[in-house]
Amino acid sequence: MEEVDPSCNPVQPLLEGGSGGTATTGEKQKDAMVDLQPGQEDYSNYDIVRAVQFGIMARVYELVEGGLNVNEMDRENVSILHWAAINNRLDIVKYLVGKGAIVDRFGGDLDSTPLHWATRQGHLTMVVLLLGFGADPTLRDGQGFSCIHLASQFGHTAIVAYLIAKGGDVDMVDRNGMTPLMYSSYRVFGYDPTRLLITMGAGINKQDKVNGNTPLHLACQTGNTCVVKMLFDKKADLDILNAKGQTAMDAAAEYKHANIVKRMKQERADRGLDHTNFVSKFTGNKNTRTRVMWWFPFFAVYAIGIIPELSIPWYYKLILALLSAGIWKFLQMFFFDERLMNIVPVSVYLSSKLMMYITWFLYLLPYVEMTWTKTVLFLLNTVLLCYNFYMAWQTDPGFIKSNREQKLQTIIDLAEKQTLTLNQFCSTCLIHRPIRSKHCSACDKCVAKFDHHCPWTDNCIGAYNHKYFIGFLMFLLCMLSWCVHGTFAYWRANCPFDIYEDGITGILYKVLKTSPWVFWVGANAMVHIVWVTVLLSCQLYQVVWLGMTTNERMNHGRYTYLSGNYPQSHAHGHSHGDDKECKHKVKNPFDRGPIRNLIDILDLQFCGLLRPNRIDWMNLYSLPGHKTPSLGKMNFGVSRENYQFV
Repeated sequence: MEEVDPSCNPVQPLLEGGSGGTATTGEKQKDAMVDLQPGQEDYSNYDIVRAVQFGIMARVYELVEGGLNVNEMDRENVSILHWAAINNRLDIVKYLVGKGAIVDRFGGDLDSTPLHWATRQGHLTMVVLLLGFGADPTLRDGQGFSCIHLASQFGHTAIVAYLIAKGGDVDMVDRNGMTPLMYSSYRVFGYDPTRLLITMGAGINKQDKVNGNTPLHLACQTGNTCVVKMLFDKKADLDILNAKGQTAMDAAAEYKHANIVKRMKQERADRGLDHTNFVSKFTGNKNTRTRVMWWFPFFAVYAIGIIPELSIPWYYKLILALLSAGIWKFLQMFFFDERLMNIVPVSVYLSSKLMMYITWFLYLLPYVEMTWTKTVLFLLNTVLLCYNFYMAWQTDPGFIKSNREQKLQTIIDLAEKQTLTLNQFCSTCLIHRPIRSKHCSACDKCVAKFDHHCPWTDNCIGAYNHKYFIGFLMFLLCMLSWCVHGTFAYWRANCPFDIYEDGITGILYKVLKTSPWVFWVGANAMVHIVWVTVLLSCQLYQVVWLGMTTNERMNHGRYTYLSGNYPQSHAHGHSHGDDKECKHKVKNPFDRGPIRNLIDILDLQFCGLLRPNRIDWMNLYSLPGHKTPSLGKMNFGVSRENYQFV
């Protein structure tokens, strides 16, 4: 094998040609691919290469049975099997191998095997077939790439998953010491297959033997922010030096990726690196910042209401207000980060709720005519609100779990059934996703019957806590209504007003002068009523009237089972022009009518009169009434004994 110049970038040659080699080779392979069937032509004059490219089985059979050597190489040093592999001609490959074609024959300018050619083009079915016939995925082509390197750099996630599931080394190195993760970090600007490789245990801190770069160095060189974030989440080492003596942040700076440099500095601060004193170490601690952001709404909500309420001169109030604003700016500067809007909603809800209950008992209760019935209803509403919020907050929404052996077996089964696509397979959790499920990026897990991720409960809403979420919204709306009712009762008793006599400004002056705290609480309650009413109405409309989840309603075009044409290869069951908007009507197979939908979502049952339709959403992979295909039978005409589970 030829020596490699240590000064060169081992991935740079990949950028010079369309197929990972020279431009000439890339053009040849592109020309070799034929997707369209020709018209009514006379195939009798086709040579073997053209017949294979067009998939003319009859002509291939005629030539081979007439004495053609199936292992004969053409003038470009390419075998017939290569042409069949790159054009994904499964039947022709079966026939040629049956006639003695050498599966691992090297050929072409890149000195590669048919398996390499199929891998470059992303033909998963061909890869499965060739492996079944004994092709060796660990063989390296003329550039030193094995199949997993090719699949990784071209973003063929399904092939990467299958090769690893069949026992491939997730950290296999090419002749330059580059791993699959390094190639995907450098070349693929998206989550996959990098996310899959990390999940499968790829070494995130390995260095190539030429330039000493880690996957993080390579992602920083190309400005691959998506991969950089994933490597941060997996705690990639930030201090490793490459052959130039550069850290990953130095590499990002050299290539002028300022946004990545900024993120790198933040990540180093989160990990407590580069701190010179106790203060910087304290403010840079991620857990400390999380606690500060979580508790900040309690301070802010009460400060806004208490300072105007105090019986002190106005200039003291002004000083306290300025001091509070200074504290807010200080916290914003040293403790708040991009996670703020993911952390504060729960604490905003809890602080607002506590404030309203305190106000109810200290200010409003004496002015509300609380009969025995009202008292019971108020206490019952309080108990049910707390219960439903806690259950929506803490209940497992339906996180789908599996062990490593199950994950690998799932990959093999889906690939061999020709159904290993990212629509059915989660490249993070490495599972066969049940119907109506979705991967939540916030929780980083797949959720059965996924509705949405709710920041107000800091949890996903799915199969097992959806009813609690709806209950939470219903009883929260009742509690807010109680609060508004008490606020107006307080105002009627302490500052009667008339809209025609006082006007809006006069009313505001009266209520603020009477009690700024009660005004602040009442304003909060009325604002919360608006969004809770809207959210509850949307939820009830979706789950009761439509029988759909929020995710399905927002993304119905992605799901074949909502098209009424299940199953279909097209994303929503029919075809239309690329520039034409899809206006098809959604047909939901899970809609059982408003009453039964309500019974199902709330899981109501009563003496056989109310009977919810209970479905195991964790294990439902096809529509009810549709037979789930068996995963134990091969579709390629290849003995399953050729596949060994590792």
